[in-house]
Amino acid sequence: MSDARPVTGPFTDPFQQHRAAMMGMYVFLGSEIMLFGGLFCVAAAMRLAHQPEIVQASRALHFGIGGINTAILLTSSLFVALGVESAKEGRAKMTAGWLAGAIILGAAFLAMKIYEYRLEFTEGLLPVPGMHARYADEIQHLFMNLYLVATGLHAVHLSVGIGLLLVLLFRSGRGLIALPQRAIVLITAGLYWHLVDVIWVFLYPVFYLAR
Repeated sequence: MSDARPVTGPFTDPFQQHRAAMMGMYVFLGSEIMLFGGLFCVAAAMRLAHQPEIVQASRALHFGIGGINTAILLTSSLFVALGVESAKEGRAKMTAGWLAGAIILGAAFLAMKIYEYRLEFTEGLLPVPGMHARYADEIQHLFMNLYLVATGLHAVHLSVGIGLLLVLLFRSGRGLIALPQRAIVLITAGLYWHLVDVIWVFLYPVFYLAR
């Protein structure tokens, strides 16, 4: 860490400011983990109490599409990590390039997810009022409700991450972020993106591979 990095009030020491920024981000990420952790606990309880119904419902999901999306997000995390390292080295243009790649992959994930939702809708899998449902069992309906809430909430978080990276792409590409002095901005944004990816890594086996 360079002592030349800018320090803003109430901090007087760059290292203290860096630690405070990281601590604040860790607290925020912890709250997000608790949010999705509750959903995972509900899914685990359902699996333990109603294994046959959950397995049957899970088999109807498109695990191949989910697997492709998993690979897309993991690759996007690599791009973000490379972008952060470039920011630490002060290479603004390279940072912008890696961020652009991550944004494209994030958008590809959302496009795949929308396509998957459309398939599930036409197949009667989604719990949409007024539509003929493929599932007659209440437990399977509950499983699909939880699936829709969890994956939809994840998509919202990913959309926020894409918007955040777009802002950083614009600012870093135009030299509006002093690098490497202000690399902490990229570091904290990268942590958020990685968390969104890790959440999906857990969502995929919990819903798609519960068979």
